[in-house]
Amino acid sequence: MARTRTKKPQEAAAKPRKAGCRDDAGAPIGIRRSRSGPRRALVLLAVHALIAVHIGHWLATGSTVSPIEPSEAMEFSKHSIVNAGLVFFALATVSTLVFGRFFCGWGCHLVALQDLCRHLLLKVGIRPRPLRSRLLALVPVAAFVYMFLWPAAYRLWIGDSFAPRGSQLSTTAFWKTFPGLGVALLTFATCGFAAVYFLGSKGFCAYACPYGALFGAVDRLAPGRIRVTDACEGCGHCTATCTSNVVVHQEVRDYGMVVDPGCMKCMDCVSVCPKGALYFGFGRPAARARPRREPARRRPAFGWGAELGLAAVFLATFLVFRGLYDLVPFLFSLGIAGIVAYLALLLVRTLRGGDVSLQNLGLRRAGRLAPAGWGLIAFFLVLTPFSAHSAVVQYHEWRSAARFEDLAGVRAAWFSSKPALGEAELEASRALEAHASSVQSWSLLPRPESHHQVAWTRLLRGDEAGFLEQLDRALELRSSDARLHMLRGTYERSRERLAEAAPSFQRACEADAGLVAAYVAHGEVLSLLGRFPEAFAVYETGMAAVPQSFELPFNYGVSRGMAGDVAGARRLFERTLELEPHSRAARENLAGLLCQTGEFRAAIAHLRALLADDPADVDSRLLLAQSLAAVESWSEALAELARAVADAPQVPELARMLEQWTREHPEAARRE
Repeated sequence: MARTRTKKPQEAAAKPRKAGCRDDAGAPIGIRRSRSGPRRALVLLAVHALIAVHIGHWLATGSTVSPIEPSEAMEFSKHSIVNAGLVFFALATVSTLVFGRFFCGWGCHLVALQDLCRHLLLKVGIRPRPLRSRLLALVPVAAFVYMFLWPAAYRLWIGDSFAPRGSQLSTTAFWKTFPGLGVALLTFATCGFAAVYFLGSKGFCAYACPYGALFGAVDRLAPGRIRVTDACEGCGHCTATCTSNVVVHQEVRDYGMVVDPGCMKCMDCVSVCPKGALYFGFGRPAARARPRREPARRRPAFGWGAELGLAAVFLATFLVFRGLYDLVPFLFSLGIAGIVAYLALLLVRTLRGGDVSLQNLGLRRAGRLAPAGWGLIAFFLVLTPFSAHSAVVQYHEWRSAARFEDLAGVRAAWFSSKPALGEAELEASRALEAHASSVQSWSLLPRPESHHQVAWTRLLRGDEAGFLEQLDRALELRSSDARLHMLRGTYERSRERLAEAAPSFQRACEADAGLVAAYVAHGEVLSLLGRFPEAFAVYETGMAAVPQSFELPFNYGVSRGMAGDVAGARRLFERTLELEPHSRAARENLAGLLCQTGEFRAAIAHLRALLADDPADVDSRLLLAQSLAAVESWSEALAELARAVADAPQVPELARMLEQWTREHPEAARRE
């Protein structure tokens, strides 16, 4: 069995073992400081240094590798986009499959914060006690399913393909998926520090981390584990030192290895073992571990009533705070929910009577409320009404978002065809305005999205002044929202005010460097205004920012063609087909350009490809017939023209053309 240690494990002592670990003179051996801790701290500091370098590179150059963060892998679950986060998550999972959860212990920045918090608490005499809830331990699994499996399952249900659709290994919008600095600091303070004080060491890992759910499951299959020799005397030094709340001495006694998936291979237990009995080695994985003896059953920390109460408060708090005022991200809300659930349990116990404590703070002592207990009550007297108010805001935002989505089809077609609203659409519009207006009335902070939604209700009923008023208000509150600039630009363009539309589309490009539609709309408007050099610059900027987009080179090619640059247009249409071989528009335009420049044989190949995809395309068939005639393939030209006549008998010009060609080339007609 391979081991990472070079020192051989000590043989079991010949003399009878005494309780605990003792030296040769029989004196008890105290718990040593972990030798692994300082080394791991240096590694985690290096991880943070690399994160700082990554951010610094983006700030200095404006472009860098896309975020190396597991949550970025959701882009593949949702849209089949490969990015650096997906590659990183996959590599971390594969390494866990071999070595166990080494990445969590040695590479996670949030684990570093939690360990720092534990270290500081120990310095002031506080040893965080773990919560050990059975139901809350399922939260990471539920979070992983929601983030990664649910989108994939939905796509499978609707028949969407999982083939990769592109890659985003680099980005100019590095911070797009991250919260602002203030919220990020609060997230780290809550998930990296407060979670440890209230929920125990690695509290966030145990009760919130969705990535840990996958790593924990994969760890069960990993051959790399903490294992034990016969030199173990069960002193418990390993358990006392473990920062992951693993009962190490019992697991190695019962299984000969640590089987708890919460073990993050920090190696603290190995370094403090006074007998050198623990080591990291390879062998049978935890999923196939055979107990040496019947493992001792742990008594649950809470009855099912308390467990259900914890779960109910957790769920309610999560739903209230998640996305509140667009300030509370998903992982932050999980951390808040876990802490509030535990505090609610302590509140109930405090009010019932009996001695209750929170870490080093007494909440109720000798039947009397302690100052900390009064503080807990005061906290909930503030939190409860705030949560109720926030729930009202969240409810109206949820309902307005649903009604807004009901109108998606109407909104998408509004500027092109202005479809008449049916009774269902009218009802959805009225409900949307009612809920969005309630958000504006109840919200403690201005809500630009509700102004955006009300703007649409005004536009749908023909109140363009009200539409512009609400839209401008939304833009004042959130000038960085590219959607709002796009809406303003599209409105101006629909009114044929192209000069007014251009600045809005430009601001949309600046607000979201990856928004293809913004570059396309801006380039189109500039081209229609005859400002071709500016349009070309917009398209080139867009192609540099979103190199996998085929829409940008296509529209750039159209713009080049409008400017009379046939060679440039041809090059861009060819680039479009490299990126998206099934783009009919690009192939049609390219075939037309080739015919225009007299390159009929090259055009014929593209026209045949178009007809293979859609045999009923009469225009392409007519152009193919004309191209064949140009290269004097009259038999084939007549055949294609005859097919066009058969497919479009309502077009008399085709029949007259066929009659003329047949009369002019009788031999080819006879062969046909």
